[in-house]
Amino acid sequence: MQLRPDQLAGHLQKGLRPLYTVWGDEPLLAQEAGDAIRAAARAAGCAERQVHVAIGQHFDWSGLIGAAMARSLFSARQLIELRIPSGKPGKDGSAALQRYCELAAGDASGDVITLVQLPRLDRSQQTSAWFTALDAAGVTLRVEAIARAGLPQWLAQRLAAQQQRVQGGEAGQRTLAFFADRIEGNLLAAHQEIQKLGLLYPAGELGFEQIESAVLNVARYDVFKLGEAVLAGQVARALRMLDGLQAEGEAAVLVHWTLTEDIRALKRVKDGVAAGKPLPMALREARVWGTKERLFERVVPLLADDTVAHWVAAAQVCDGLVKGLNHPDWPLDPWDGLQRLVLMMLQGTAAKAGGARSAAQGRGVVPQLALHA
Repeated sequence: MQLRPDQLAGHLQKGLRPLYTVWGDEPLLAQEAGDAIRAAARAAGCAERQVHVAIGQHFDWSGLIGAAMARSLFSARQLIELRIPSGKPGKDGSAALQRYCELAAGDASGDVITLVQLPRLDRSQQTSAWFTALDAAGVTLRVEAIARAGLPQWLAQRLAAQQQRVQGGEAGQRTLAFFADRIEGNLLAAHQEIQKLGLLYPAGELGFEQIESAVLNVARYDVFKLGEAVLAGQVARALRMLDGLQAEGEAAVLVHWTLTEDIRALKRVKDGVAAGKPLPMALREARVWGTKERLFERVVPLLADDTVAHWVAAAQVCDGLVKGLNHPDWPLDPWDGLQRLVLMMLQGTAAKAGGARSAAQGRGVVPQLALHA
């Protein structure tokens, strides 16, 4: 049984299942889901708690099986937690987990409640025998980072939980968008900022000035999300992310590699379409999936062949810049070079032709003609 994080509270009010698996890469949501399950277990009489952390090849899986079969000496029920930080239990762990799930499914007494905590899993791990057994034996909860588009709604829900809200209409949307920009990619900090607002201001409506004066800039940017912002034509966000990555000390070579991989994929897809292949087939052959696939479907028909070729040439120049090689027509600083590359891409992907030009002029970066040097 699979649940979303927002469904967990309602589920727990109806009663506990013998096995819960929480997995994903969002620390705040994983922590809150685990705390909710622990609180429900305590309320149901689980006065004893055991924690097992499976690290390395020498973890005693038999001890976990024994804990599930033993009865608590101090309470009628017990909570057993299993944490697998690597998400890879190995051959022995896989067999033990499948055996453990059989025991959990066959325990009619409900004396043992189990919480399994895992990191983000790839497709092969999600289809493995041990994870399939966990999913079949109990409740599976996937905790993922909130996408940028969903952050305003998430913030509004969190504020409402402490009886606070923003203004209605467009003014409130601008306030939530400002808040989201300041905490993007860092939900733990967002949670702290929301709690701070609850301490600073009474219940009721919050104005833009109140949020602006209270909320710090605690955003954390993912280098792999930069390419998505560029392909989506999100000019302001892409430039802000690039500045943020530089401020956080990210390696310029990694940022360049990420952008170049997207450019190479666009080139392969454009070549495939030019050769007569349907766009879906060209995307599959270029190994473009998920979010990137939807973005490519929008961008590829809009780009001329010479545009992509120009990006390839620019990426080659940037490759030299990040490795310490100067170019007479490009900035000396590699981050300035990456900014120029991003702006060149945004000119082709922005929804409005003037979007990237306006952003470039507003930020005082290199002139429009210089982008095509």
